[in-house]
Amino acid sequence: MKEAAATQQFRIVDSPLMTRVFYGLVALAILSLAVTVAGKWLGERIAMGGHTDDTTIHAIVVGDNLLAVPANMIRFEQARRNGNAERLDLYVRYPAMEGYSSAARDAFNHADASDSILFLGFSEQIMSRDMSGRFGPIYSSLIVSPGKPGPAGITFHEFPENSGYLGEMLAVAERPGRDPFVARCLTGPAAEKSLAPCERDIVVGDRLSLTYRFPQRFLDEWQALDAAVENFAASMLGASAAQSR
Repeated sequence: MKEAAATQQFRIVDSPLMTRVFYGLVALAILSLAVTVAGKWLGERIAMGGHTDDTTIHAIVVGDNLLAVPANMIRFEQARRNGNAERLDLYVRYPAMEGYSSAARDAFNHADASDSILFLGFSEQIMSRDMSGRFGPIYSSLIVSPGKPGPAGITFHEFPENSGYLGEMLAVAERPGRDPFVARCLTGPAAEKSLAPCERDIVVGDRLSLTYRFPQRFLDEWQALDAAVENFAASMLGASAAQSR
């Protein structure tokens, strides 16, 4: 009798039901681990807010130009890859001209009062002249003169209502031996809501247009700002040329 009872107990423990329970517990443990790992990964992704601190260099071709750009300077995740692009959008912290990092998190998330981020866009040149070159043939006939004096030799000019630039003003500064420095800036409520209400474009590389947007307060140091952007573009193109050799 005792031997029969023991045999019956063994059969119960070794039944298909207990086997399914065992495998169910294993599956639950694996699922719990997966949820934990995925939650941590998703939490980090949310905390990054679309940014990356990865400094891997991507080789990106825009028009006839090869640019070598660290991933943490590329604004949009889908653009962080090698290959061709019609346009490349970057962002950097001025004046260091550095990409995203944990130390600069607040600046890139606009959680501090520094307003130190520049937004830069590379695309093939469409217009025959950059913004400075367009002042004489285009802007000079549209603006209201005389303008109002601004910082560092800047003169602010308003646009008339029929100019097509309503809600903007033109910032102009003379440069000996060169076309003037020219930037368009938003005015009124639109300017107050914008992180970078001023815009300027220059030509770099092989018929490559670089448009950069910046806070208006940087007009106080427009010479240094423009030089920093030009040097930044040269470094992106120069690095790519060095890599291709």
